[in-house]
Amino acid sequence: MKKIIMLLAFAAGISGVQAQIKIGGKKIDVGKAEKAVKDVATAITLSDADIIALCRESMEWMDANNPIADESTEYGERLARLTKDIKEVNGLPLNFKVYHVLDINAFACGDGSIRVFSSLMDIMDDDELMAIIGHIAGTDVKDAMKNAYLTSAALNAASAASSTVSALSETELGELTQSFLGAQFSQKQEFAADDYGFKICIENRFSPYGMGNSLNKLVELSQGAKASAVQKMFSSHPDSEKRAKRMIEKADKYSKDNS
Repeated sequence: MKKIIMLLAFAAGISGVQAQIKIGGKKIDVGKAEKAVKDVATAITLSDADIIALCRESMEWMDANNPIADESTEYGERLARLTKDIKEVNGLPLNFKVYHVLDINAFACGDGSIRVFSSLMDIMDDDELMAIIGHIAGTDVKDAMKNAYLTSAALNAASAASSTVSALSETELGELTQSFLGAQFSQKQEFAADDYGFKICIENRFSPYGMGNSLNKLVELSQGAKASAVQKMFSSHPDSEKRAKRMIEKADKYSKDNS
């Protein structure tokens, strides 16, 4: 990271006239280095409107690069049935799609896009899936998107000096989306999102145990044969065991209070 910071500082003071320079025997792409500096500055000042625009562009790229199971399929029909009464979150209209892929995951983006992976649908019942949909719908992605932009800038700076790093992503949009999908969320953000998933289940007449059971199932899978497929979901949503216990206790209290 120190080398990247030094490169960013150096790039800030050089002219864009030169296409390449050499440092320590390595060719530096000045254009990429300068763009990385601009990306960092942009990330710090991103507005809500900027986030929506970035997310929309990223989602167009994601949708074009993943197989989509539409409503004519069993996956698409099921997702449409589950989400028919979930139209918006905090005034932001939602749109749902299924990616027919092997990874066990789901994510929300700041433009209201929610994408659920078919392999996740295979292992979750309706109560558990609704809880996960509520969880990701209630996750605040603004900070995650800023961090993704910063990560993208750091990778861009590194790729200015290395063809290996630049080969990690086919396009800048791909790089940004990769960073976003791997973004970490704080415990406070996770708890708030879990509570929202619980709330969505209750409001839509699903089991209050959906959130806790889904987290417990992911914990079990992370220790079994499908561990590698679940790993990506755990990388961005940690502490699932602790969160599962919390949500089961919350469901117990709700059931007792409403029996």
